[in-house]
Order: sequence, then structure tokens, then C-alpha cells
Amino acid sequence: MTDTPLYTHHDPRFADLIQSHALPDLLYSGCRWAEGPVWFADQNLLLWSDIPNNRMLRFSPEADGLGSVSVFRGPSNYANGHTRDREGRLVSCEHGLRRVTRTEIDGTITVLADRFDGKPLNSPNDVVVSSDGAVWFTDPVYGILSDYEGYKSEIEQARNRVYRIDPRSGAVEAVCEDFEQPNGLAFSPDESRLYIVDSGSPRHIRMFDVQEGRRLSGGSVFYPLDAEHGPDGLRVDAAGHVWAAAGKGVQVFAPDGTSLGRIAFPQRVSNLAFGGPRRNRLFVTATQSLHAIYVAANGALRP
Repeated sequence: MTDTPLYTHHDPRFADLIQSHALPDLLYSGCRWAEGPVWFADQNLLLWSDIPNNRMLRFSPEADGLGSVSVFRGPSNYANGHTRDREGRLVSCEHGLRRVTRTEIDGTITVLADRFDGKPLNSPNDVVVSSDGAVWFTDPVYGILSDYEGYKSEIEQARNRVYRIDPRSGAVEAVCEDFEQPNGLAFSPDESRLYIVDSGSPRHIRMFDVQEGRRLSGGSVFYPLDAEHGPDGLRVDAAGHVWAAAGKGVQVFAPDGTSLGRIAFPQRVSNLAFGGPRRNRLFVTATQSLHAIYVAANGALRP
């Protein structure tokens, strides 16, 4: 177990999750703030957001492991986080219009949520879809604080909440509201847990028990992080390890909350996604860039 400038081991188990000789690929540089990567296995491509530039980009891998980048959507309404639902449709959080949308197979846009209690949402940030089709998303205020990642606007919600959109009725319900700034979120493989980042103060990852697929209980601190390593986006692998964007790196945790290790990147990491044919290529958005590195873990079989 040897630390390198790229890999820092906090626990011997970390060695089983990385390819120790793998180096990160720089796939693209030219964003202002890269976010929200989502893998499309059926199309062999990755989409992600360049929020301040008001666009979404597409990465198409080629045989050399690198590939080509093109604009997928612009303007994007300052889209941030993305996922896919169980029908393969793109679900997006948009700062610009303060809403969560779904891109239908024919390309039309359906608004899933833009208000709660009759008032506009803050700026939906990140999103996941559970196996029953419910859409869960976080709603901090980052996207309405200035004209850089959206439009500077009045804060109309009394709290910064986590919401669930019912798959049958479309009703938007608040499932948790004791956050400073809720951010990234991810389910455990069996959906018994929901991990949610609070990137306010203090910064930490919290762990909730999911009750009957629609309610949250618990909410204990899964792992605290300081300002330098403050968390942002999350993903969970097939074995239940939590992979978190944390400062200039990706930090990996065991399901019991033990920090296993860290993969370093040259810029501040915002989010990540497992992709590739075997879901063992970790795509990482980091400030101005998109990176990828092969790991010895496989992403859970969901976006």
C-alpha cells in the first residue's frame, strides 16, 4: 500500500478499488464550470454541463480511449446535474428556469417540477431516479445568487430542501428540509439508503434510510469534510462504496463510512459518473475540464 501523487490510501481496501497503474485522461478542457456527467451506455456517449457557458456537451469515445466533443444543447437553461430515468430519458436540473425537466425520446421537453407550495423553486442542482420512477432532487440557492450560473433572482422558498416527484401523480413533495445547501445525492444499490451532500456549513455527507420508497428517516453524518475537501457530487458503485467529488479529488468511502482513499485531480472536482462498456471508467468533471480514469470498481446499474 504505497501512496503516490495520484492515489492516497487511507485503508488497505482502497487497493481493491483502483487500477494502480492507471492514469487519468484529459478528455476536454474549455469549460467555465463543468458539472453533471451522465453516461448513455446504449449510445456510448457522455453528456455533461458547462454551466456558465449555458451549454451541455457530448463526449463520444473512440478506440484510442479519447474521442470527440461536441455541443449537445445550447442554450441549456444553465443546466447543472443530470440523470436518466428507467426509460432512458434524460432528466435535468436547470438553474435558468429553476426547474427539473425530462427530455423525451422525440426531443421535446417536459417540465417535471418548477414550483413548490405555489412558489418558484430555488435552483435545482442534482437529481437521481429510483427504480419506481420517482425523481429525487436537491434545491439549493447557488444558481440564483448571481448572473454567472443562472439569473440572479429573489429566493422565494423558506428552506433549501430535497424533493421527490411522484411517478404516478407528478406531485412534488419535500422529503427533507434541514439542510444548509443540499447538493449531490445517490442511492445505495438496493435503494435502502440515500446519501445526500450538504455543501453549506458544516460540509458533510449525510445518510438517510429510505422508508417504503418515499420517506426518509435518520440523516446522520456519514462523513464530515472540511472547506478544502468539501463534497459536491456523489456516485455509488455496485458494491455500495460511495465515491464523492471532494476538493481536488475523488474520495472513496466504505458503506460503513470509513474513508478508503483518494484519487487526485489538478482542479476542483464537481461531479463524477461511471461509464464505459463495463462501467469501470470513472468520468470526472473538474472546474474547466472533463477527465476519465479506469478503476477496479463497477458503477451500480443505474445512472
